[in-house]
Amino acid sequence: MSTMVAIDGVIHDERSAKISVFDRGFLYGDSVYEVIRTYSGVPFALDEHLDRLKRSADLLGIALPMDRDGLAGEVQATLAAAGNAESYIRVVVTRGSGPIGLDPALAASPCRVVVVAELHGHPAELYERGAAIRLIAAGRVAEGAVPLSAKSGNYLVNLMAVGQAKRQGAHEAVLVDAAGRVTEGASSNVFIVTRGALHTPPLSAGILEGITRRKLMALARDNGLSVEERELRPEELRGADEVLITGTLREVMPVTRVDDQLIGDGNPGPVTRRMQDLFRALTGAAR
Repeated sequence: MSTMVAIDGVIHDERSAKISVFDRGFLYGDSVYEVIRTYSGVPFALDEHLDRLKRSADLLGIALPMDRDGLAGEVQATLAAAGNAESYIRVVVTRGSGPIGLDPALAASPCRVVVVAELHGHPAELYERGAAIRLIAAGRVAEGAVPLSAKSGNYLVNLMAVGQAKRQGAHEAVLVDAAGRVTEGASSNVFIVTRGALHTPPLSAGILEGITRRKLMALARDNGLSVEERELRPEELRGADEVLITGTLREVMPVTRVDDQLIGDGNPGPVTRRMQDLFRALTGAAR
């Protein structure tokens, strides 16, 4: 098992992979990225992830240095070089390097990085017994400065929220905006179940359109379950029949505690279990 890194198309091992200290991704978080995982060695939803990378880059005015097929080729080449049974993949495009200064025009050509490492999933106990989440009043700082629908490297709000949640014994932080609306997890999307129906915040709440979120909603509707996108309030999470969070690496994870409130009977609920089964069938993942 190994970690390999492609920088502008040249593959390095993890010790020799280096970028400039003047790169704006390092200096300012001036970058976009995607996290992808493999199933049976094949990147899941690769085209969808790379399409979202392009949308994020467009929102931030970063010109991708190559098209989707070119980026997909670099992902596949780096996967082959790493030779892992299952891999975590991170694709990053920064605005590039240049003189220090905030003006984006100071950057030269964008830098692209593909990181491939051995996949380490979350502990099985979180799927069997459920995770704890903590609601964090993040305020979403200076909304409009960074488009919230862009998956950018500017992640300090999320990072600080996770740190706070972890210190309070939770697995994940779920952000509550200045208007008191539940938005999303620091690295996940959130759903609740009430009377057998799924509810999740809408994209208009300023959330990232998660690939797993989208697929879960389609699976639910295709299998006769109601899904509603609407604003959620913290008290609705604490009083829900079930809560679950989704993401590329988490897949479908049950939540059995929100803050200090036990959800339901404290065990993953039937809708969550059904969605886990449907998603595993979609990906071909083992139980």
